[in-house]
Amino acid sequence: MPIDVTVKNKIATVVLNRPEAMNSIDPQMRGEMYALWDRIRSDDEIDVVIITGAGEKAFCTGSDLKNTMPPKESYAELLLKHNNPGNMLHRFEADKPIICAVNGYAVGGGMELALACDICIASDNAKFGLTEARIGSLPGSGGVQRLPRTVSKSNAMLMLLTGDTVSAAEAFRMGIVSKVVPLAELMPAALAIAERIAANAPLAVRALKRLVAQGMDMPLMHALDLDKYMFGLLRDTEDRIEGRIAFKEKRKPKYRGK
Repeated sequence: MPIDVTVKNKIATVVLNRPEAMNSIDPQMRGEMYALWDRIRSDDEIDVVIITGAGEKAFCTGSDLKNTMPPKESYAELLLKHNNPGNMLHRFEADKPIICAVNGYAVGGGMELALACDICIASDNAKFGLTEARIGSLPGSGGVQRLPRTVSKSNAMLMLLTGDTVSAAEAFRMGIVSKVVPLAELMPAALAIAERIAANAPLAVRALKRLVAQGMDMPLMHALDLDKYMFGLLRDTEDRIEGRIAFKEKRKPKYRGK
């Protein structure tokens, strides 16, 4: 299968599994991605997601150019008739936190996926790039807009216009990744982060992600009003009360997502 998914203790580990093709995205993988994004939103056994690539060379190198030709349908037909704009992050949005563990090359769509995730960590052999200009194209899954929202405009333009890749250390300096670790420590580090998130109240975690995602595009005062509204929604939840009781009793809380 192009994508392997395992779920344990509310944490889903997703492995892009085409190492023979640098985990590039062919039509079958793209279809499985759409199904995966739907599953992440709807599966109550998943609270946190880790996405990584198979092997030690690549996280994902974007579209498989050898096996992905332009579709026969017009773009209007795909978008308006089938609600399929063709980009791999269609229906990606979810309130559940998604961690990207970049284990090698993350170029083209691979870097776009990393940029779309909530937390990105990388192995020390990772490389990042939006290289589409070199093949007469441009990033089609949000990279053009997400990159300058992540790094400075100058750094974003430098990467986009040259198509150059940057090292893991440079990606850390620019703010693309939060942590760089040796390759052997990458998945343990990602899992440790996921476990700390999964131990928290799931409704609070999802509320925090939604507030950040929506608030970044709002004027500050409007975003602060949204914070107040979400705080009020969480105030009377069972989990919030359980958190206070557990703190008082000096024990781990037992959250139920209610």
